[in-house]
Amino acid sequence: MLNYQSSNSLDSGIGGFGSGDGSNGSSSSENEASSGSGVIYKKANGKAYVVTNNHVVSGANKLEVTFSNGKKSTAKLIGTDEWNDLAVLEISDKNVTSVATFGNSDSLKVGETVIAIGSPLGTEFSGTVTQGIVSGLNRTVPVDINGDGQEDWEAEVIQTDAAINPGNSGGALINLEGQVIGINSMKISTENVEGIGFSIPINEAEPIIEQLEKNGEVSRPSLGVTLRDVDTIPEQQQQSILKLPDGVNYGTMVQQVTSNSAASKAGLKQYDVIVEMNGQKITDAMSLRKILYNGDLQIGKKITIKYYRDGKERSTTLTLEEVKTSTQ
Repeated sequence: MLNYQSSNSLDSGIGGFGSGDGSNGSSSSENEASSGSGVIYKKANGKAYVVTNNHVVSGANKLEVTFSNGKKSTAKLIGTDEWNDLAVLEISDKNVTSVATFGNSDSLKVGETVIAIGSPLGTEFSGTVTQGIVSGLNRTVPVDINGDGQEDWEAEVIQTDAAINPGNSGGALINLEGQVIGINSMKISTENVEGIGFSIPINEAEPIIEQLEKNGEVSRPSLGVTLRDVDTIPEQQQQSILKLPDGVNYGTMVQQVTSNSAASKAGLKQYDVIVEMNGQKITDAMSLRKILYNGDLQIGKKITIKYYRDGKERSTTLTLEEVKTSTQ
């Protein structure tokens, strides 16, 4: 899986390839920016479908799939889901002779042998196979989605000691029956750490893959707010602006309410501090998202939200709407 992105450079006028008439002394080209792996999981009506990681395809102007026999195919991006780090691509089925079979990641046991397949460090090592075991199940790994240095999400993953290196992202983790039970996504790569890699369980990935293939996006319920965790707000402001009572040093504050959103219709306002949703305690924005996105809450469902406003606890009933923006 090759990710090509545009780059601009100064053109000296001696040789090389430029664009336009070259009068501005610059040139533009598409260069390979990164590479990763992918899993061809479906073939139908002259098309084949590939699942990979969102971070493998991010920022691409052009995507290209290289097969194990060296043949290549231009890929069309169907949809991405940054929260679960998944993406689905469409290619011609011309060079596709077989597709992968999804297994059951819920049946995995710690110590079970697994195999990672991918292209570590680029196409030079394409088709590399590494063996390991399932080192842990139901691990949670904090993820910074928007790159602001704050943890936005906790990915639930399979931990394995099968060697996973840059370029393996998006490749298959398979069991000894040859079934895909995970999509390789990340590893801990500090100097004193070895053999800690993570894969998205296929049972978690498959419903996302189906939505991306069908709709090009994942439909999730939304409140229509942007949030800031209470524990990141200076104590003085917690008292002077939020007026939280003693003992309430948790929750997530509403920074902004989208007009005509579910939150707006339910009466939520800026500086409200949400502490409970659907009967579950909210300690921060991440815990709110985990409840909101876990699949139990469907669009159109009515839920109760408890919050503090000007130091007083209140509650409201909110009807979940489909997410249409990057807010929660």
